[in-house]
Amino acid sequence: MVSLLDVDSLSYQYEKKTVLDKITLGIKGGEIIGILGPNGCGKTTLLKNLNKNLKPHGGCVLIEGEDIGGISKREIAQSTAVVPQSNELRFAFTVREIVTMGRMPFQESFRGETAKDLEIIGRAMEQTGLTEFADRLISTLSGGERQRAIIARAITQTPKIILMDEPTLHLDINMQFEILDLIQKLSRENGLAVVIVSHDLPMVTRYCDRIVLIHDHRIFAMGAPEETLTKENMRTVFNVDAELENDPRSGRSTVRLFGSCKE
Repeated sequence: MVSLLDVDSLSYQYEKKTVLDKITLGIKGGEIIGILGPNGCGKTTLLKNLNKNLKPHGGCVLIEGEDIGGISKREIAQSTAVVPQSNELRFAFTVREIVTMGRMPFQESFRGETAKDLEIIGRAMEQTGLTEFADRLISTLSGGERQRAIIARAITQTPKIILMDEPTLHLDINMQFEILDLIQKLSRENGLAVVIVSHDLPMVTRYCDRIVLIHDHRIFAMGAPEETLTKENMRTVFNVDAELENDPRSGRSTVRLFGSCKE
């Protein structure tokens, strides 16, 4: 299958300091990739380059073979949705209004939602368990509820690509599973390419088809979880003692953490 999203030798600097160094990878439809690495390695910066919020100093990002440098932000938003790390929303919008914003890239000026838009919005709120909160002000919701609204807004964009920065950070454990089960289902059924940046090793290992380990601002290892999350790699990249093991109940791999490495 042809990649939906390609990163070709992407480099980025901040105040002449290298943050990303020649990152190259491709992401296919129906695939979930986890970007892992310690704080400051460039994970969030990579996501911001993938949707043109930042401009690379070298290399390029391609969506379906087209360099996003020549694509408008509106056109990018029609194919790529973002779930940011922060869900602080300071204005008095209702949950329904926040979720409805996901349809803006497809709407003409001064025209309301079509019947199709309303159907997509309603389904996204139902899928994320937000229907009962539709008329609540977003400022009155808990952090986890706000995060679900942001994820619903992303789903409402009907994207081909979803970029997620710590998507389960504010969610309780049960909702973490529900949201990532939903994202996995949408990826499989709709052929979405999903990129997840996270520090949650067990959760990412459970849901991601491939893992990209970033260390010293470069790709240190990339492949299936069992190929990348070896004891040696986790010790080098995260300075932790850990091992990958099979969960007989789910049939999936999971990470067992033992603690920080001792010198």
